[in-house]
Amino acid sequence: MIGVIDTDGENAEWAFPAEPGAVRTARHAVRGTLLAWGLEAVGDVTVLLVSELVTNSLRYASGPIGVRLERRDHAAEGAPHGPALLVEVSDPLPDPPRERVAKPDDEGGRGLHLVAVSAQRWGTRHGKSGKTVWFELALPGE
Repeated sequence: MIGVIDTDGENAEWAFPAEPGAVRTARHAVRGTLLAWGLEAVGDVTVLLVSELVTNSLRYASGPIGVRLERRDHAAEGAPHGPALLVEVSDPLPDPPRERVAKPDDEGGRGLHLVAVSAQRWGTRHGKSGKTVWFELALPGE
């Protein structure tokens, strides 16, 4: 069962159980929120990257998987990057993910590489119980 934690204004946050359907449910929740916010322009890439990160969490962690979206107006905050969408995927596993080079026949190993080449910024951070992988996408036309 999906747990909607918050969908206040320019923030949305969910908790998904570590079950096979979590990836599909996360994609649906993220796409619906981006449509509601009028951010269709970044919908496909956001859904792809969320799918990759939730799949990684599902593969290695056994606890709930958190997904958080935040629409940021960096111009108002004085940051140089302009308006952006911040996306975070959290799980209870403390080990940071490792980007690796996948061989042509490998079925996995491309998720973090996709994040690295698609996002304007990305990274990981430790939390009280686990880690968060985050990425930021520029919002065109804002």
